[in-house]
Amino acid sequence: MSESQAVESTTGAASPGSDEIVTLIVKHRIKAGQDAAYEAWLRRIVTVAGRWPGHLGVDVVRGKQGGLSLFTCVLRFLSTEALQRWLDSPERRELVEEAAPLLADGDQTEVAPHKEFWFTPLADAATPPPRWKQAVVTLLVILPHTLLVPLIWGPVLQLNAFLSNYVVATFLITLTIVLSVCYVCMPLATRLFAPWMEASKAHEHLEP
Repeated sequence: MSESQAVESTTGAASPGSDEIVTLIVKHRIKAGQDAAYEAWLRRIVTVAGRWPGHLGVDVVRGKQGGLSLFTCVLRFLSTEALQRWLDSPERRELVEEAAPLLADGDQTEVAPHKEFWFTPLADAATPPPRWKQAVVTLLVILPHTLLVPLIWGPVLQLNAFLSNYVVATFLITLTIVLSVCYVCMPLATRLFAPWMEASKAHEHLEP
C-alpha cells in the first residue's frame, strides 16, 4: 500500500478546495478470527476521522465475501482537498499500517462519483441500486420538505419586505431543503431503506 493515495474520479474529480461533497469508499476483508480485533480498530479510526476538518460522517456496512467478513466504510467529506488531507495524514497512515495484519486483501479505497454519493454501492455490490429505487427514496425525502418548509418559513418571511421578496424567499426555502436533505434526511433514509434498495441485486445473485 502506498503511503499517499491520490483522489481520482472517472467522472471528473473536482479541483482541490472546491466545495462539493466527496465520498470515499473503504473496503476491508477481514482474516478469519480477526473480526473482534478489527472492530476495535474500526472504532478508533472512525473516532479519529470524525475529528478531521471537512469530515461529514461515515456509514459502516457489514457483509460477507468469500467466507470472510467484509466491512464497507462510506466516508463523506466537504471537498476533494479535505479528503486528500485525510488520505495523506500520518494519523490515517499509522492506523492503516496497524490494521494491515488483520486484512485479507489490504486497504482498498475508491472515490465514488459525486452525483451518486447518496446511493453508494454497499458491501460487495458492483453497481448502485436501481435508479427507480433511488428515485422513490429521493421522492419520499424531498416531498415532505417541499410541503412543510414553505409553511415553516411563511410567518418569518411575512415579517420583512426584503424577506418576502420572491427570489429571497425562494432562496431561503431551497437552501433549507438542500441542507436538511444532504446532511440529515438522505443519509438516514439510505440507511433505513438499504435492505430494500439492495434486495433486487441479492436476488439476481441467486438466479442460475
